[in-house]
Amino acid sequence: MSYYFNAVLKGRSFEEALELVTAELKKEGFGVLTEIDVSATLKSKIDVDFKKYKILGACNPHFAYKALQNEDKIGVFLPCNVVVEENYQGEVEVSAVDPVASMISVGNENLGEIAGEIQRKLKNVIESLS
Repeated sequence: MSYYFNAVLKGRSFEEALELVTAELKKEGFGVLTEIDVSATLKSKIDVDFKKYKILGACNPHFAYKALQNEDKIGVFLPCNVVVEENYQGEVEVSAVDPVASMISVGNENLGEIAGEIQRKLKNVIESLS
């Protein structure tokens, strides 16, 4: 089982992809709580040049609350990460965590339905990009 799903955006800049992903996440009820600029962090901390790479911490509050009610330590898996990167071919690629794959390790059957619903929403986001 793969732990993510992704799409390559043809003809979009990195910045356009970030805006588009954020808008599509919003349509599915997610907000972006965090934005980690991996490239800038690596440059400032260890003076390494790295491709454009941002991690968006996406959260759907309704589902996060349901998950926390069923498993109080599930916060270690929150928020759902979505990666926007410029791959080595110069294309922009967007990848989202598969919450079903993550929840398998938890072993709480109550999370299966919640993870499935979140998976569907994140897949909708990724599919809307191509």
